[in-house]
Amino acid sequence: MKVVFLEEVEGTARVGEVKNVADGFARNYLLPRKLAAPATDHYITIAQARAGKEARRQDRLDDEARQYLVPKLQGKAITIEVRVGEQGKLFGSVTARDIAEALHAASGIELEHRQVDLREPIREVGPREVSVKLTRNVHVPVTVNVEPLGGLAEAEESLVGETPAGAEAQDAGESGQAEEGSPDASAGTEVDVEAPAEAEQVAAPQEVAEAAAPGQEEPENTGEVD
Repeated sequence: MKVVFLEEVEGTARVGEVKNVADGFARNYLLPRKLAAPATDHYITIAQARAGKEARRQDRLDDEARQYLVPKLQGKAITIEVRVGEQGKLFGSVTARDIAEALHAASGIELEHRQVDLREPIREVGPREVSVKLTRNVHVPVTVNVEPLGGLAEAEESLVGETPAGAEAQDAGESGQAEEGSPDASAGTEVDVEAPAEAEQVAAPQEVAEAAAPGQEEPENTGEVD
């Protein structure tokens, strides 16, 4: 069906455009909502008048955006801190809504997430240039810096302090082997170390006695214990 658009339908047509559309789309959606009408001379005239009015309104919006909004956002850089895992991967992602809220906080300009031209959510740290659509014809680029929560320095320190699981296991194994081979690793080794001390304690009284009376003979061992 050939129709003329009386209102803008995003992604389909603007006011005053004449297009061929599917019959079902026209009868079930466009015509009941008065977004379009059959492309007769009467409706084309109405649509063209609306298109002229819409063009003047759009020019006014563009001028206001260039005068008041662009200076506040031109060259703007915002920082969004997020939780980061290994290799700089984000827990979650940074969305167009997150960027719109951050820009609102930084500039005072209220933006809808649809005005942020972000093809897909950001899932890695680092700077990213994003285009913000202030009006249909006025776009301004901004820089979005995605950084780890707490700052880059803290994230780098945490990564440096991490030890791979394999390395921890290897260290644990080497530590165990070192402990087993050390003098204090088993009871048998402790006995061997303490044994000479006990021998010295037993021999000490005899040596003192011999030193005190070198001329005396040792008493005969009767097998009795005093």
